[in-house]
Amino acid sequence: MPDLDFTVLSAEPAKHAAVPTLYFKLAIGQRIQGGAGVALIQNVALQCQFRIDCRRRLYAPEEKARLSELFGAPDLWSRSLQSMLWTHTSLVVPAFGGDGIEVDLPVSCSFDFNLAATKYFDGLQHADIPLLLLFSGSIFYRSADGALEVAPISWNTELRYALPLEVWRRMMDIFYPNCTWLSVSREVFDSLYEHKRRKHHTGFDETLSSLLPAVGKAAAS
Repeated sequence: MPDLDFTVLSAEPAKHAAVPTLYFKLAIGQRIQGGAGVALIQNVALQCQFRIDCRRRLYAPEEKARLSELFGAPDLWSRSLQSMLWTHTSLVVPAFGGDGIEVDLPVSCSFDFNLAATKYFDGLQHADIPLLLLFSGSIFYRSADGALEVAPISWNTELRYALPLEVWRRMMDIFYPNCTWLSVSREVFDSLYEHKRRKHHTGFDETLSSLLPAVGKAAAS
């Protein structure tokens, strides 16, 4: 039964995707155990869970301030700073043999600030994003007598990867240049749009900017 080995070689933003997407360049090979030979892999139905391994980096004071919505005050981080789920993705890996194969694993991303992962990425100011990749799925391969067989990917197949923060920012700059995507309820949008029409604002930036001084005064009082 084949035992697969995974390595992330790099990560790059997709330039022509319909939604913000990162491509993780995966090198997939086979571990040789005992006297077993290399199997001819017909294909792999690969699933991958991406987790953010928050404890595996240090945080500057300004990052702690920006991440307080997620983890609370810094003196609580010994309990509140935990690994979090980012996303799931899947890929059908084509046939390969003893030389292994390199494939692009696509990960669709969101800039929705209702999501914890987006808040985390935006809160970082430097260094890398610590990721944990958990692999699962099915391996379809040819046995020694040529029969087609199937085996699961080992349950403990995982790897760590430090995603450069610059790659994430470059991806968002491609899809949302100089702007941020914000999701609000229909009721809030209708009220905001009505205010924009009444004030004859040319865009929502002008509308929101006109409201911010009032918000600041209310917070200070």
